[in-house]
Amino acid sequence: MPVSHKPVSHLPRRIASLQPSATAILAAVGQLDRLVACTKYCVDVAQEVAERPHAILADSWTANAQQILAARPDLVIAAVPYQEKAVIEILKAGVRFLGLAPKTLADIYADIALIAGAVGAGDRGQQVIENMQEKIETVRARTAGALRPKVFCEEWGKPLMASQAWVAELVEAAGGEFVGAPGRQISAQDVIRFDPEVLIAAWCGAGDRVPLETIVSERDWQGTRAARCSRVYCIRDEYLNTPAPTLLKGLDALTCAIHPELFSPASGMRQITSVPYSTG
Repeated sequence: MPVSHKPVSHLPRRIASLQPSATAILAAVGQLDRLVACTKYCVDVAQEVAERPHAILADSWTANAQQILAARPDLVIAAVPYQEKAVIEILKAGVRFLGLAPKTLADIYADIALIAGAVGAGDRGQQVIENMQEKIETVRARTAGALRPKVFCEEWGKPLMASQAWVAELVEAAGGEFVGAPGRQISAQDVIRFDPEVLIAAWCGAGDRVPLETIVSERDWQGTRAARCSRVYCIRDEYLNTPAPTLLKGLDALTCAIHPELFSPASGMRQITSVPYSTG
């Protein structure tokens, strides 16, 4: 009798994720069981990670090759910027490496499709993408006839950095006009000249702990339209800075901040309680 051979799967079975967005995407496509190592920040975007055994790794910025290889992964996913020395050692060891560098929503959709395809969940990945697109377009349609306030959104405070291009796209969908160059450094004085009606801070790694009153005072932003109307907000870091389906939570927060007359309050955001006056 002929011997039947069971097909051998060439899909990665042991994934090390150095980037929360990759972990969030794996969770969204139902493939967290392949995750054997990730960063401590991954729990913020995928609570299920805490319930599974895994090694804790340094992130893409501080990647350590020996630490990664100790987890015996057959695929490592990281994002730019990453430690080049660590990547070299990973590749020398024969481990597949997937480096991500998204800038726009289109890039993020491509990353979702890429990761989903790599783990054999292409159909699930396409559904995740379509769900994101549908939600964004629904919000866009709802704000189509509304006034478009100027919005400044920052991802870091020192130096002052405007949020990434995908955040600018979400701001536009939420009915606002993003001011400043996405992902670029900007001066506090330039923000004053823009005179935004809404100020949003979502600092990388800060969660929801951005000191709103302090930054308004230190930058002399008290006279901006946003500060005068107390429309200064902190939105959780992982909601806007994680290029993954997590962005839909950021979109909910943005809609509330930009058009509170159209949308209900959302989780993950905090509004300034008082506008400090300059003593100078």
